[in-house]
Amino acid sequence: MSRYTLTVLGLEISFVTDAGSTRIYDARDHVEKQYSLLNQDGKNLSKEKLLTVLALSLADDSLQSTQKLREFEETIDRLLEKIDLANAKAAL
Repeated sequence: MSRYTLTVLGLEISFVTDAGSTRIYDARDHVEKQYSLLNQDGKNLSKEKLLTVLALSLADDSLQSTQKLREFEETIDRLLEKIDLANAKAAL
């Protein structure tokens, strides 16, 4: 596991993770980009509210990705069952 110390949205954080450095820095860049997009709307929200909206947005993205993965896995399972059935019929 690697230890990282980096600045995210002006806050210095330290943590240990199995994730590689590219993944860590890509995640930081994504968070900062999303924060900037939310912040540029000119709504004059506090940093706390912006971070809360950002957290909800990222959680929603994660939930959608999990749902899509589940759907892909179900599709693959159905296709594998069809292949197995076709192979079983061909073996007869």
